[in-house]
Amino acid sequence: MVDENKVGEKIRQLRESREMSREELAESSQCDVELIEKLENGAVLPSLTPLLNIARALGVRLGTFMDDAPQTGPFVVKSGSSKSVTHFSGKNTSLDESALDFYSLAYGKSDRHMEPFIIDVHPPKNGEYELASHEGEEFIYVMDGEIEILYGQESYVVGEGDSIYYDSIVPHDLHAHGGDAKILAVVYTPF
Repeated sequence: MVDENKVGEKIRQLRESREMSREELAESSQCDVELIEKLENGAVLPSLTPLLNIARALGVRLGTFMDDAPQTGPFVVKSGSSKSVTHFSGKNTSLDESALDFYSLAYGKSDRHMEPFIIDVHPPKNGEYELASHEGEEFIYVMDGEIEILYGQESYVVGEGDSIYYDSIVPHDLHAHGGDAKILAVVYTPF
């Protein structure tokens, strides 16, 4: 299993609880059956865009894949020390290395509408970027380093202390610009 990938097991559990085949989930999420199988088996790290499509097809929030035992009251994470980390490959589903390390800041809060994360953003290995889109909005605050956001036909370099807020339906890509970066990201995706 790739780098403690817990997301695949949650996908399998949710799919089976809904009595869906991998083929049905693939069709509903517009993903390849092979990708669903590799995710469930932990053979690849998930990419964010297909994961959002899978969440929608299963009728759950993105954060459901990262949740542990939910609670109904306030949820506190001391000093950003999230116990819940999810590794993402970026847009390339064949990668087995993490390009984005998501530290959930609300993994225990049930019925939330936003997904706040601290994300370690690593430079891409191949320098190629694939824009993707999904419903919702994203707010990004750069804590350390620089990131580049490709947004439609535009490019924005955002540095430490800067922020950007955008509609996720516009094709976009976020990646480290130069060396590693650390960001606070709040993602809203309706379901």
